[in-house]
Amino acid sequence: MQTVWFTILSVMLAVYVVLDGFDFGAGILHLFVAKKDPERRSVLAAIGPVWDGNEVWLLASGGILVFAFPKAYAAGFSGFYLPLMVVLWLLILRGLSIELRSHQPHPLWRSFWDGVFAFASTLMAIFLGAALGNVIRGVGLNNEGYFSGPLFTDFRLGPTPGVLDWYTVIVGIFTLVVLAAHGAVYLTWKTDGVVHDRSRRLIVPLWAAVVMIGIIATIATASVRPEIYSNLISRPWTFLLVLLFVAGIVVVFAGTARRAELAAFLGSAAFIAGLLAATAAGFYPNILISRVDPAYNLTIYNASAGALGLRVGLAWWTIAIILAIGYFTYLFRSFRGKVAPPTEGHGY
Repeated sequence: MQTVWFTILSVMLAVYVVLDGFDFGAGILHLFVAKKDPERRSVLAAIGPVWDGNEVWLLASGGILVFAFPKAYAAGFSGFYLPLMVVLWLLILRGLSIELRSHQPHPLWRSFWDGVFAFASTLMAIFLGAALGNVIRGVGLNNEGYFSGPLFTDFRLGPTPGVLDWYTVIVGIFTLVVLAAHGAVYLTWKTDGVVHDRSRRLIVPLWAAVVMIGIIATIATASVRPEIYSNLISRPWTFLLVLLFVAGIVVVFAGTARRAELAAFLGSAAFIAGLLAATAAGFYPNILISRVDPAYNLTIYNASAGALGLRVGLAWWTIAIILAIGYFTYLFRSFRGKVAPPTEGHGY
């Protein structure tokens, strides 16, 4: 049952990164692909109907962590208290910038919120990557199952490292580029005119950067946590996950060349989902790894809730996920196609 909930948690986090990832990507590219106010309103209109719903997957993933693996939740949320507060404020700033930027027509007002939107989206991407880097690298878990640490120290690895070091920064930069590339594909699919053209021109260079920085991140991960790759090799079925994200990159380039915009977006989503799924498969059964002593690791077995609770929760989760899938299917079908040209005083 613990394996089932680990899989559920991994899938829901992957769905969150795929869905909210194109929101972050649109924000990262906002000031580059949209120069004039109508163009920037087009970018916001492309994500406007879905951005807040996409963030629900993060809340739901946190709820699953609390329910299924409460010890991991207690350790992680207390140890990462400062970066979690930063993430919370960045999410608030993104929401405020989207909702408030068109409340006043003054150019200074709108430029300020456009800058906040781009700034918060960029930092969110970096912090999401750094969070993944911390999980892979390991944290300073002690014998009581807790850890604490500063935002950064000397950027070197050690038994009690900071949130940011050379490895987590590499993963953060890689995540930034991946989400920017994901956003470029999404904006190409959902917009017309100059925003579409500028976004399309960014796809190839951004995805080429994804490949190059991804190689660097892979080498860095092999030096920091080599057992991830040995675990993948020992589990042949995980090769399908590797194939998924490799095929995703191929589809992005092929779809872009053939102007198959939806196919390119689906390829981008497959790359992100496959990469995260392969990482989770290589990390299994660990949730948090201790850099102090491997005996202090939190796994799906010593951090889980009781078996009865997990079984009952699975029944309720099944009902909830069916409703969520139905809602999101309706939402994306309702807003399918290119976004309409924005009208002053209406919408974003």
